[in-house]
Amino acid sequence: MADIRNTFVGIKSPNPFWLASAPPTDKAYNVERAFKAGWGGVVWKTLGAEGPPVVNVNGPRYGAIWGADRRLLGLNNIELITDRPLEVNLREIKEVKRNWPDRAMVVSLMVPCDEESWKAILARVEETEADGVELNFGCPHGMSERGMGSAVGQVPEYIEMVTRWVKQHSRMPCIVKLTPNIADIRKPAEAAKRGGADAVSLINTINSITGVDLDSFAPTPTIGGKGAHGGYCGPAVKPIALNMVAEIARNPATHGLPISGIGGVTTWRDAAEFMALGAGNVQVCTAAMTYGFKIVQEMIEGLKNWMDEKGHGDLASFTGMAVPNVTDWQYLNLNYVTKAKINQDLCISCGRCHIACEDTSHQAITSMVDGARKFEVIEEECVGCNLCVNVCPVENCITMEPLAAGVMDKRTGDVVKPHYANWTQHPNNPMKIAAE
Repeated sequence: MADIRNTFVGIKSPNPFWLASAPPTDKAYNVERAFKAGWGGVVWKTLGAEGPPVVNVNGPRYGAIWGADRRLLGLNNIELITDRPLEVNLREIKEVKRNWPDRAMVVSLMVPCDEESWKAILARVEETEADGVELNFGCPHGMSERGMGSAVGQVPEYIEMVTRWVKQHSRMPCIVKLTPNIADIRKPAEAAKRGGADAVSLINTINSITGVDLDSFAPTPTIGGKGAHGGYCGPAVKPIALNMVAEIARNPATHGLPISGIGGVTTWRDAAEFMALGAGNVQVCTAAMTYGFKIVQEMIEGLKNWMDEKGHGDLASFTGMAVPNVTDWQYLNLNYVTKAKINQDLCISCGRCHIACEDTSHQAITSMVDGARKFEVIEEECVGCNLCVNVCPVENCITMEPLAAGVMDKRTGDVVKPHYANWTQHPNNPMKIAAE
């Protein structure tokens, strides 16, 4: 079997699947259950400084977006950082780490933006013998209004400053957790690196309102007739997370900076995609909250089976493999031509491909052939957009077939040419035309 042991910024774990800082990692009882189920590590739910207690709402904390089959696609939460006493959390962290020395134990932290507050809590965390700390610069609700969380994560100068404090006052590896609620994710990552961060983790939750109760006209979840924005996570945010991970992985200014991938990881395939785009491991929350801790067993076995099938002996053999294939639009090959093809043996004649193409695309799919209901691609009209593939309810019924160089494209009448070295050489490049 493939070796999925993981080392991330010097922190060893039996697999790359960690639980993210969230309700599932709020206390020893949960974390012990998680380790028994097979999780490789945890990031303990965010601890705050001593002082006025954190008070969470005593009503609904979650809003949701479901698919047609009631499958949970997105989860919004308005929960704050841990509301348990700091000394209780620290004691439990120390106990769990001693009971499970082979598992990763990282502690998430969020304190006021002054050096003494960070210095004080770091000293106490070090006493637990935890493996590292994660700086929560991402939480978009509740704490951000108090000048913490994403209020720090949206200001690169603050990220760099606090990271320097942490590295100065702690021996532990420092992971900076980034907020997605920003225009350019590369800037906070660069700031973290300048401050000496050992790694970044992303994404934290996305600022959101998931719905409105049309009887009370209040956002959901509703607390006493009012609602507030919260943090959005789950499978629906995965595309955003993958893009942001890739942006950091391919940015020359953050080259080599380790990344812990977070955002919608539900299956082994999700994890493999994050790692192919440069993540050294992954963190999971919503999937565990939806299906329970034992879901990690499917993730572990699925990843091992895929690695064995593809000949990947260890995680390093495919980590970052997709990064060179991520490019900007202007470098895409405009001579690459595909056409849709419908497998008539698989087609159930639902007509969704025809309606989508007829109403909103290029009128390239028939509905009738020789007086009979039949759906075929009109090659002369097909632009290869693949909308039909995405609306078809039957997997692999419609495929996109590339045209080989030298073949005539019936739509344009042009002969398909070998691709240009890059798009800047293409005669239709608007930048080249403008220069001329």
